[in-house]
Amino acid sequence: MLARGEVDAALVPVIEYQRLPEVAVVPRVCVGARVRVRSVVLATRADSLEDVSTIALDISSRTSAALVEVIFREFLQRAPRVTPAEPDIHAMLQSFDAALMIGDPAMTFPREGVRVYDLAGLWREYTGLGFVFAMWMMHESDAEQARVIDFAGARDEGLRRAEEIAARYEKDLGLTRDELLIYLRENICYELDEEMRAGLDLFYQLAHKHGIIESQRPLKLIEF
Repeated sequence: MLARGEVDAALVPVIEYQRLPEVAVVPRVCVGARVRVRSVVLATRADSLEDVSTIALDISSRTSAALVEVIFREFLQRAPRVTPAEPDIHAMLQSFDAALMIGDPAMTFPREGVRVYDLAGLWREYTGLGFVFAMWMMHESDAEQARVIDFAGARDEGLRRAEEIAARYEKDLGLTRDELLIYLRENICYELDEEMRAGLDLFYQLAHKHGIIESQRPLKLIEF
């Protein structure tokens, strides 16, 4: 919708920044993780990641799908075959060695008989940095409007209402309120600080190195 000009701003997977040439990024806010994210995982019945040759990718993923390829190609020196698939863990693992799951399904699927790798955790292990999954973006021509939208304030209000959000979703997801509060307050990072920015820059560099994106352009932040 952002690419088609149907919205002024959107929360966009970070890999798409490199594919949308006329967008800029709202500073200071993001959706990422410093250590573990819990909602972006790779599940496998293989004994190790080195034994994985085929991966089913949740069709709703973009940045996470690119991160899988970066991790395997750069840090494991492997290039498994990847295929988009519906996020059904049982069907995925019937046909593939591993499955990328994101969002609510990643937090709720049965863990019996599978090894589960947190992708932000793997990124941290290999790089020592946090990982950014999504950012607010706008067309550069609309950047003036960003000055009247309090993105950071919206983030802060959401965090203040974490108890309410957790109470709303605990029954739907089958997770305890405490689990959801840890996810909202500790697993997810909402601030694009220097460390998170360094992780993002490295991700772009490696995605370009391995041909996942055609070119790499510097991150352009909207100035307030």
